[in-house]
Amino acid sequence: MPTPPTVPTQGLARYAALADVLRQRIVRGEWQPGTALPAEQVLAHDHSVALGTIRRALQLLTEQGLIERVHGRGTFVRSGIPGASMLRFFRFGDEWDAAAPASSAASAGQAPQSRILSKQRVAAPAEVSRALGLPAGAPVLRLERLRLIAQQPRLLEHIWLPYELFAALEHDDAGQWEPLLYPLFAQRCDVHVHRASDDIGFGALPTDVAAYLALPPGYPCAVVRRKAFNLAGRCVEWRTTWGDANAFHYTVHLT
Repeated sequence: MPTPPTVPTQGLARYAALADVLRQRIVRGEWQPGTALPAEQVLAHDHSVALGTIRRALQLLTEQGLIERVHGRGTFVRSGIPGASMLRFFRFGDEWDAAAPASSAASAGQAPQSRILSKQRVAAPAEVSRALGLPAGAPVLRLERLRLIAQQPRLLEHIWLPYELFAALEHDDAGQWEPLLYPLFAQRCDVHVHRASDDIGFGALPTDVAAYLALPPGYPCAVVRRKAFNLAGRCVEWRTTWGDANAFHYTVHLT
């Protein structure tokens, strides 16, 4: 095991500096998502700090969403999000109830399906380069995916991925992929999506998108743009999703 780095103190609270050191160890992959960190006493000994300092550092990482503390079991690196579906923003009559248990929806034959329409390596357009923080024209993997409910096309997605991270997917048989992409990213590419930000707007369907959704060009649509980030805070996915604006439904619960 490599010797843990020392904890700097100048200009930064000791526990905050220690939290940064632990964060770097997680980002480097020393502790994989879903795995347990060493016991507090071990971490305190390794970094030559008091037990109270290590606890404050772990609390800071917990508040930042990087780790989770499970009572009676220990402290674990968060596994990330499994894949929050864009379908949660839409209601399509009685075809799909997003609040219903997945098992009941599946048994009724109404569980959403995914179909990869295309998958190719391309040079990133300027907008994609900016979103992913890549140099202009850098190679990216572009996915075009259709989401269906009861065999009816409901959402079209354009998904852009940095090629250097997702090269393993280029020659995969996308027809064998499961509906949720984030577990696939973790399994095949060791890319764990830690958080995502969805920006919602409205517009008119472009002609090519409208054709896939069996709607007329210019039809009112909801547009959801997502940036997804890994443990290190790097943007690893930029996604645009189009759907029928008349089916858009967004619920917020305030407590």
